[in-house]
Formats: sequence, C-alpha cells, structure tokens
Amino acid sequence: MKFLSHRLLIFTFCSLLAACSTTQPGAGGSRVGFTESGKASFYADLHQNRKTASGELYQHGLKTAAHRTLAFGSSVRVTNIQNGKSVVVKINDRGPFVRGRIIDLSKSAFSSIGNTRSGLIDVKIEVIR
Repeated sequence: MKFLSHRLLIFTFCSLLAACSTTQPGAGGSRVGFTESGKASFYADLHQNRKTASGELYQHGLKTAAHRTLAFGSSVRVTNIQNGKSVVVKINDRGPFVRGRIIDLSKSAFSSIGNTRSGLIDVKIEVIR
C-alpha cells in the first residue's frame, strides 16, 4: 500500500511539473511561415535594462520583441503595412496584453519601420526562423 501511495505522489508531482512547463507549442521552428496582422506598439523607456520573460535584459537598441505565444528565440519579420518597411526581430518576451495589439517591439525595431510619435502601427508579422 505504501508503494502505491509513493507512486501516486510521484505521478502527481511529475504531472504538475509538466503542466508548469514553459516549452511553447511549435518550439524548434515548426511555426515557420506563421503570419498574423494587427497593431504593433513599442516598449516604454521605463523598461530599459529590465528582465524579460526569457531572462534577457531589455535593451532599446536591440531588435527584439514580445509576442504572446511564439517561442523565445524565434525570428520574426515585422512589416509596416502603410509604408512597406520591415525589420527582423527576435522574440524574447511575452505580451502585449492589450486587446488589438499583436506584438511589442523594442524602440529601435519600431523606429526602423515607423515613427515612435505615432505610438501604434499596423503590421504584418511572419515567422522566418
């Protein structure tokens, strides 16, 4: 009986541990080609040097972004629908958590495809790696 209760305890622990896993569906590149359209925003200055969900520090000058579901390390081409300019960013954070927004870009990435004074731009994103 003791053996059975220990096995049940170990099984429950492993199940809970697996449920808390941060591995994303599609990790390892299986989402290459995935596209999405919507609004992009950029990180406010107060986020500079703060830790992202991936553990990296946020830096305005790097071409990085936050997405709700794409795997950390994914390379994503972000294209401004209005002017056709694009930038490739690395996903290293989670967000945005505002309805209607699909991606938060670093200030550097945002300014390379649009004017930061606008605050939001319409974009199409495509996972390329």
